[in-house]
Amino acid sequence: MYFIGYDIGSSSIKAALLDADSGRCIASATSPSREMAIQVPHKGWAEQDPESWWQEVVNATNLLRRQVRIDAAVIGGIGIAYQMHGLVCVDKQQQVLRPAIIWCDSRAVHIGNRAFNALGKQYCLDHLLNSPGNFTASKLRWIYENEPHVYERIDKIMLPGDFIALKLTGEVCTTVSGLSEGAFWDFKASAVSSKLLEYYNIDKALLPAVVPAFGQQGILSAAAAEALQLPAGIPVTYRAGDQPNNALSLNVLNPGEAATTAGTSGVVYAVHDKHASDQQSRVNTFVHVSNDEQHLRDGVLMCLNGTGIANSWLKNILGDVDYVAMNTEAATCSPGSDGLMVFPFGNGAERILGNRQAGASVRYLDFNRHSRPQLLRAVQEGIVFGLNYGLDIMSGMGLKIHRVRAGHANMFLSPLFREIFANTANTVIELYNTDGAQGAARGAAIGAGYVNMGEAFRGMERLMVIEPQADLQAQYRDVYGKWLTELRSKL
Repeated sequence: MYFIGYDIGSSSIKAALLDADSGRCIASATSPSREMAIQVPHKGWAEQDPESWWQEVVNATNLLRRQVRIDAAVIGGIGIAYQMHGLVCVDKQQQVLRPAIIWCDSRAVHIGNRAFNALGKQYCLDHLLNSPGNFTASKLRWIYENEPHVYERIDKIMLPGDFIALKLTGEVCTTVSGLSEGAFWDFKASAVSSKLLEYYNIDKALLPAVVPAFGQQGILSAAAAEALQLPAGIPVTYRAGDQPNNALSLNVLNPGEAATTAGTSGVVYAVHDKHASDQQSRVNTFVHVSNDEQHLRDGVLMCLNGTGIANSWLKNILGDVDYVAMNTEAATCSPGSDGLMVFPFGNGAERILGNRQAGASVRYLDFNRHSRPQLLRAVQEGIVFGLNYGLDIMSGMGLKIHRVRAGHANMFLSPLFREIFANTANTVIELYNTDGAQGAARGAAIGAGYVNMGEAFRGMERLMVIEPQADLQAQYRDVYGKWLTELRSKL
């Protein structure tokens, strides 16, 4: 039996075809070949046309079919992963009313901050486990305040993955995990937060019906089947935001496990078995996809904006070196970069710093001692130290992370980066050959009941294990301690 997974990103749409019997991905595709455009009509805004996501789903599916010849009748389900925190508004005819306000749009920050103060810090952190912040609920309130002519025509609001499910099935629905990522979910009441909706004056009827993250969420309509050239009636059986889905794709389902990515920005997403929040709201908590009535599972997410972008900035400045050569050269000097420190906070406001725009900085540069190797190493150390600062926040919430899993990509391609991470965080790192679209396909197989959680990850290849080493751990913890002292002196 085969399953299709789609990963709806802001730069591209990825699709994967999984053979659930072997657990192997037999085809994958990305569309478009160039990054999708993001409209920025005003400073701090970020919008996309939801219909463009659907068109690229169609294109990616066509690319899949060209790679392999399979009997479409043996496709057992479809899974969807998607960019989190976006807002799509449709009318009664299911027509999009305005461009989607996507995850990196910051227009609603002040609205969320106002709600945080009005509702009370303790209520928000006890019930929402987050500040309303710049999440979907606050973006909807922005439309209420600034585009009343749009708001009065809204029949339903959706997250990006909900919209793709609508295009596939004709049905409007969402998940509890999705409601939590939009800041709509009251964790204490296990229900939509009536207090937040009342404060924002949002009609609960605008929210979609709730379906399980795993399970039938509708079937492929005749119109969608024609567009995709697949048989009508294939069930949609899984849906999750990109970070919960990344965790699923890496088999991160239980307390003590964490998934991480280190692309342009870096994320650590850890599973917790208790409702918890950071009192300064520097990390965010959502309902994890593996949560059920018997097993409480929340996902706690920290993000460092300045991750791979810091390393790529340095590469562009140097101009005459590739990443492999940068890694090799950086490894020629010792931990601590001979006293040189880099603070990679140059990619906008950092939530782990209380939403400060601290700016990146290089400190203790000595023209007589430091050269390229020290700078190259200090950048990688600074990135890891920033991620570890977020891990310290999570530790303060009671999370005990023993194992981190990641895809073999981006910064994790660097042996030095892996060494610094494992020894600073004192954690085992496991690297796998997987991605979000494959995770969505595995989720679809689980949701269809074709495999259980234990069987879903057969065929997934573990490429590498990095263990902390006692001597290196002592060195990196000492260097990190000095970096942390310097950071705190500037906050």
